[in-house]
Amino acid sequence: MDKSILTLDKGTRCTAWNYSGQRLAAGLLDGSLLIYDSTDPASSTFISTSRFKVQESSILKVVWVPPEYGDAVACISADGTLSLWEEVNEDTEGHHWKLCKCFDRNTSQVLDIQFGDAQTCLKLVAAYSDGQIKVYELLDTLELEKWQLQAEFQNVIDLVSNFGNASCLSASVSWNPQRSELQQSSFVLGFSSNVPALNSPKVWEFDLDHQRWLPVAELSLPEDKTDQVSAVAWAPNIGRPYELIAVATQKGISIWRLGSNPDADGRLSAQKLATLSGHDSEVWEMDWDMSGTTLATTGSDGVVRLWQSNLNGVWHEQAVLAPAS
Repeated sequence: MDKSILTLDKGTRCTAWNYSGQRLAAGLLDGSLLIYDSTDPASSTFISTSRFKVQESSILKVVWVPPEYGDAVACISADGTLSLWEEVNEDTEGHHWKLCKCFDRNTSQVLDIQFGDAQTCLKLVAAYSDGQIKVYELLDTLELEKWQLQAEFQNVIDLVSNFGNASCLSASVSWNPQRSELQQSSFVLGFSSNVPALNSPKVWEFDLDHQRWLPVAELSLPEDKTDQVSAVAWAPNIGRPYELIAVATQKGISIWRLGSNPDADGRLSAQKLATLSGHDSEVWEMDWDMSGTTLATTGSDGVVRLWQSNLNGVWHEQAVLAPAS
């Protein structure tokens, strides 16, 4: 028999589990953030332990900072601001959450963020409503308020191009979760915008020799380059000689194979392996399991679908999780 582990506040807009699955952060319509903790891991029961105000506008997305850097979350608010909050223990106030950093946004709004490259130097990539991508770098591993802007560019193959009138409704970014020592930092990013050149998912890799980010692959067929992207997800890699990346557009979910050996121009080969169809509407979120073999997807139809590849490399729907009627 199914058992409920917690009841969310009626004003909940978004949620995010931490890396151990023992804490849940929930962003509310009134701009508050709720933290749920498991009081007894054996019973999987969660209760609200903290509630604090992040912004006056609603919270659209919450992302936990990698656990090596403490208990902290980044919040995107409906007014486009990006803020970073950390749980601290101070003698005068005890355990509480404090604002570490509020990132400058100028006139554009933050659409999506992800943390990456935690083993070397923590980085944060942010996608903005004007089509810009900003990569921030943490200066001191012990002080989450000290960040610097490492790079700023647009999601285009032709780095000379600049689309000043871009208007992006949404964006999705996913870091390479398990790069080897021989690989540089890399992530994939796609937009849903009024500029076709910005939309198609690009794989960006850091060029250590020239200290800049370069597009090394584009995950779209020629006839699909203008499709607006709703979600991307880079699979963990345990022993594969290639990478797997999932891309969601209005045409369905595509599974891409990304090569590991660059050609003479520094580009990586990209091959579309499958198109997964089953959701009746837009796909909002995608996530891989720890082994990188099962993909979970969900969208506005309220259904979670699990996808796997068989031994012959054919992708199929493994399970459907639908809310009780």
